[in-house]
Amino acid sequence: MPAFIDTARVSLSAGAGGDGCVAFHREKYIASGGPSGGDGGHGGSVYLLADDKLSTLADFRYRRKYAAGRGADGESGRRSGKQGGDLTIRVPRGTLVKDAETGRLLADVSGEGPVRVAKGGRGGWGNVHFATPTRQAPRFARPGTPGEALEINLELKLLADVGLLGFPNVGKSSLIAAVSQAKPIVADYHFTTITPVLGVVSLGLGQSFVMADIPGLIEGASEGVGLGHAFLRHVERCRMLVHVLDAAGSEGRDPIEDFALINRELASYMPELVDCPQIVAANKIDLAAPEQLERLRDYFTGGGYEYFEICAPIHENTDALVKAVYYKLQELPPIRRYEPEALPEDFYDPREGENFTLRMEGGVRGERTVSSGAGVFFVEAPWLLRVLRGCNMDDYESLQYFQRALQKSGIVAALENAGVQEGDTVSIYDFEFEYLG
Repeated sequence: MPAFIDTARVSLSAGAGGDGCVAFHREKYIASGGPSGGDGGHGGSVYLLADDKLSTLADFRYRRKYAAGRGADGESGRRSGKQGGDLTIRVPRGTLVKDAETGRLLADVSGEGPVRVAKGGRGGWGNVHFATPTRQAPRFARPGTPGEALEINLELKLLADVGLLGFPNVGKSSLIAAVSQAKPIVADYHFTTITPVLGVVSLGLGQSFVMADIPGLIEGASEGVGLGHAFLRHVERCRMLVHVLDAAGSEGRDPIEDFALINRELASYMPELVDCPQIVAANKIDLAAPEQLERLRDYFTGGGYEYFEICAPIHENTDALVKAVYYKLQELPPIRRYEPEALPEDFYDPREGENFTLRMEGGVRGERTVSSGAGVFFVEAPWLLRVLRGCNMDDYESLQYFQRALQKSGIVAALENAGVQEGDTVSIYDFEFEYLG
């Protein structure tokens, strides 16, 4: 069994677009055949796809760099280059993708379809695109744009309807083994569960839910004490919690104090978890004194909790607990999905604006002449790729942010100094727009 790894850092590189071709048609008895350079192929993109057969990010310990294919260059005879192959990386369902540099959430790989994380570059135009009535033999073509390259952090947050909480050795593993097909390690010592265990609990046709056995938590878990602290993140998506207690206090602990302590750890780790519904399951009732059970019953039912007394190894009262959990789930919202985070207002660093290049194909207005509307201005800057990746060009606020970045960086001023006029095309990698002045 592979080691359970729930975080990883990898480098992704989408393929660059192929370059456009500069070529001219040559055929016997046909003079001045004109340009015939084809376009470059688009570069391949990098996708992440949820795979239910995977339960760990362990594979990323051995391979940390992934690259999609480069687009082929265009060829003569108006032949376009072959597109670069896309790369699909399979990850466990529930994996979050974050930009390693900024920490911004890029995607939650929890759905059925592939999620594009790095976009391939666009293929360059061949010289056939630059022919005009006054420039019939263009000797230039457009190069392909680079693909996106980024470092990402992968973080697995298991998708489970119900999470089992409790101190080590209270019987969480025995419970999930009793009510599902999961096969956790069950033994009479602490930390037998050192990785989260998922099990499907079925009540009949079409009635089921997923339960997760979270490794035992102890005091200070939210600050990094013990084994359970590394797995608190897996509680975040749970729709509800089943808090398992040792009703007998067989290790000299008070179950009520254990309950309060673990809830404090949850609140310290993520305050929102305080509002997560909980059902209390007092386990090991075969070892508990009657007065102890009566004390627990009075405390939890008086506190408004659904309370069950069980003995997991012999399945005593586990059916009633499972049914209560199932019916409670019908009242709760679905498993939490995380939405990609928007760019922060201070994402753009003004110092980066000094690093860009501006060139034009089709001439420059002013001292040099171009045909009306034929100007194409190309802006290139590595930092602009990062800005483009974070912008949704169909969203007004994203467009406003992008415009502010161009203005603050000096790109707009450089375009105006170069003679850009209304109707000219401004191309920034694979994003083009018409300059409106």
